[in-house]
Amino acid sequence: MVRFTVLASGSRGNSTVISGGHTRILVDAGLSCRELFRRMRLAGEEPETLDAIVITHEHQDHINGLAVTARKLGIPVYFTEGTHRAWMRWIAPRRQMTYAQWLEYCRKQSAGQQAEVDAQAVEAEPDDHECEAGAATPTPPSEAAAGQDSEEPPARKEDPTWLPAVEYFQAGRAFEIGGIQLSPFTIPHDAADPVGFVFRAEGVRMGFATDLGYIPPNVKAQLKGVDLLLLESNHDLEMLRDGPYPWAVKQRVLSRVGHLSNEAAAEFLENGYDGQAAYVILAHLSENNNLPELARVAAERALNGRASLLANRLLLAAQHEPLSPIDF
Repeated sequence: MVRFTVLASGSRGNSTVISGGHTRILVDAGLSCRELFRRMRLAGEEPETLDAIVITHEHQDHINGLAVTARKLGIPVYFTEGTHRAWMRWIAPRRQMTYAQWLEYCRKQSAGQQAEVDAQAVEAEPDDHECEAGAATPTPPSEAAAGQDSEEPPARKEDPTWLPAVEYFQAGRAFEIGGIQLSPFTIPHDAADPVGFVFRAEGVRMGFATDLGYIPPNVKAQLKGVDLLLLESNHDLEMLRDGPYPWAVKQRVLSRVGHLSNEAAAEFLENGYDGQAAYVILAHLSENNNLPELARVAAERALNGRASLLANRLLLAAQHEPLSPIDF
């Protein structure tokens, strides 16, 4: 059986469980670990059965509970390399050094290196055995500036970026996690290396495209022939323009690396979508700049304008409760 369960979708947190055969993956972990587990159980999914976490991009509403969840379950996390690096920079911010701190760090580093050379001339240091056993790499200079007197790496529990396992993937190159095939594709968003996906399990294809400022040709091509389509319908244009956000934020949302409006989603459903999906899910609706009714009406008009699409079932993903699981 193939199952698609949206646990949460919106600016406060995003997460979806996709099951195929004996494989279950969590796409994004934008809620706290406790809330993710609670919602999974509400939807009839057991957190302990998850095999991996897959991340679309590093914005907080997609990675807020990532580290705790991965550690709790002891499962690998799949990123693009750019997203992983951006996540690490976000989760462990570095303090800047003053010139005096930099000079002091250089002095200590030089003294430490000389002492190591002298010691190695006599006998190997005990630390060598730790390195052979797979000890973490030494703390970089920026961490030393944060007040660490020792050059020793932090313990795992003290390292906020530590994960049980990290796997990299690249947009444009399909890969598999157990019984689920994932085809990542590049999307236009203001993140390091954001991606959407087409998931395939037991012959069922599920398209996943949120957090994109517009729908370029490569995304349109990827979303053809899917059995389920999850598509962003973030904001109503008039509500956003008249709403409470600062002008700079409005410009970001409206930009080609921002978020998809109801109107843009409807235009795609009317003119760029092939109508093959049994389910169309509108996702990532803004709580401040959209109303579910507005998103639904815009999409329904687009779908009803084409007789071949009348059989599509239209659903809206919510922020505060999971969507009922969709089984194939």
